[in-house]
Amino acid sequence: MKVIQLHKNEAQLIKKARQHSREAQHMLYQWHAPKMLSVCRYYINDVHHAEEVMLNGFFKVFTKLKSFNGTGSFEGWIRRIMVNEAISFLRSKKQLEFSTDDVVFPETATNNIKTNMDVAEIQQLIDKLPEGYRMVFVMYAIEGYKHSEIATMLGISEGTSKSQLFKARQLLQQQLTKQNTINYGTNEI
Repeated sequence: MKVIQLHKNEAQLIKKARQHSREAQHMLYQWHAPKMLSVCRYYINDVHHAEEVMLNGFFKVFTKLKSFNGTGSFEGWIRRIMVNEAISFLRSKKQLEFSTDDVVFPETATNNIKTNMDVAEIQQLIDKLPEGYRMVFVMYAIEGYKHSEIATMLGISEGTSKSQLFKARQLLQQQLTKQNTINYGTNEI
């Protein structure tokens, strides 16, 4: 019952927010802001800039709320806006660069990495990735976008998207190996 009730509450809040109810907008913001800050933070190292992008994203959410047609999740709709805002921010700062080196890699390459690191430590490793690698890694591995979607959103080829992901995984694996050697005296991951 509680899940249905939450869904009904959100639907009512969306309806009221469409009618420019500041209270409903505030409640929707309070409800979704923590997750959306995390989404922005995946893409943007500096938490202050991530907050700025999130706020700009919520401004778009509330100005374009009438375009949300109710099919699919509201959170997913907001998330997509936040991802696009993060990409726009990085483009405006000219921080979004992609390596154009050709890399040959197996299509099914996966790394089963085991580590005792907490989320904050893993986020720090992701933060150290070059901007293009990090962007594609987050979009693919965390957000679940397909390479064709990533290519369209970032204005790159699918091959570049795959290459960036492969290189990001390699760098993360190297960093995890290095961290495990430091922490546990072993380079097994």
